[in-house]
Amino acid sequence: MSALTAPETVVSEKSIDQSTHGRYTFQVHPTANKIQIKHAIEELYASDKVKVVSVNVLTTKAKKKSRGTRRGRIVGSTSPWRKAVVTLAPGQKIQFFEGV
Repeated sequence: MSALTAPETVVSEKSIDQSTHGRYTFQVHPTANKIQIKHAIEELYASDKVKVVSVNVLTTKAKKKSRGTRRGRIVGSTSPWRKAVVTLAPGQKIQFFEGV
């Protein structure tokens, strides 16, 4: 099982700001642990020869969403998902984030 659902990077203001300090954010599989995530990132970016120092993982909860339409109220929720913030060794970079 791959720890990354697909090599999905999370692009937000905070993640772009953190990438300048060597911290990169990825969307990962809901059951992946820190060790699997570390090995997946090092394998995925082997061409950049990255060394993962630490991995922080958090799960975002599903949020209830509702909206009114002509036919009535529609109630649903967003999908819960898990993200990992990966810290690389000092001086290392992932080239994908450099152009964003």
